[in-house]
Amino acid sequence: MAFPETRLRRLRQTAVLRDLVRETTLAASDLVLPLFVHAAPGRVPIAAMPGVDRVSIDHAVDDAGAAKDLGIPAVLLFGIPAGKDAEGTGAYDDEGVVQLATRAIKAAHPDLLVMTDVCLCEYTDHGHCGLLREGPHGLTVDNDASVELIARTAVSQARAGADLVAPSDMMDGRVRAIRTALDADGLTDTPVVAYSAKFASAYYGPFRDAADSTPAFGDRRAYQMDPGNGDEAVREALLDVEEGADVIMVKPALPYLDVLRRVKDATRMPVCAYNVSGEYAMVKAAAAAGHVDERAIVLETLTAIRRAGADIVITYHAKDAAAWLQ
Repeated sequence: MAFPETRLRRLRQTAVLRDLVRETTLAASDLVLPLFVHAAPGRVPIAAMPGVDRVSIDHAVDDAGAAKDLGIPAVLLFGIPAGKDAEGTGAYDDEGVVQLATRAIKAAHPDLLVMTDVCLCEYTDHGHCGLLREGPHGLTVDNDASVELIARTAVSQARAGADLVAPSDMMDGRVRAIRTALDADGLTDTPVVAYSAKFASAYYGPFRDAADSTPAFGDRRAYQMDPGNGDEAVREALLDVEEGADVIMVKPALPYLDVLRRVKDATRMPVCAYNVSGEYAMVKAAAAAGHVDERAIVLETLTAIRRAGADIVITYHAKDAAAWLQ
């Protein structure tokens, strides 16, 4: 029936009624807080990301505890080592910064989930996500050689206590290699959160400053996805499911909500979306200039990401959002 018998405003009259029929909910338990852990002491503010710091391990433990107290179930660790080299050896060093931080956080907060970023870009002196070799078009990332070290990194992090490992490198075949390596090491219960549809995005700029991972030459378009390709994103996700991924990720979130929905519908798997640094920085800048209501726009944004199909949202807004949702 149409108007006047049908009146959709009937269910919008009061806040309680609107809450009763809300289709998409947002809670602190949906969120993951990223942490940048460095080998240096103390905190270093990240200029492009107000409210976000590089932190030492002791401060990471404190920040993880604050997240847990707000009802956030997990943190995602990125490591900034004291030194870098061409092979990214700090990534798979059992005494590396992420491994040490993982042990410390799990010792202090055993019920908090620790997810670890599995990549080489923060640890290589050239800033790329794998080992380099000379190719027909100049230096390129060697996929298969890199996969071996990425799998080794995942095992090292899982041995240190990581509850979930999250490969972000976008090398072909790395999910299967990680799953095989974890299983061979007796780590069969460690889930793999695959950055399946990770686009070569302009929204990563502030992150690269935060993680000191800007490529020394070129860019990452030879291994991250073309922003115009939605069908390929679904193929990537389905391949990662076949290789043993337990959770699928789409990154960034807001410019790719259509991809997020398509991946969710195609896989019927738990899907994670990464609300990335550029998205965060734009909201912060607009709020600081008085152009938007930060609380309202953050909660609307995170709800939209959930509505598009995300079961899990990684966001730098996690602590603020969790506090507002209380």
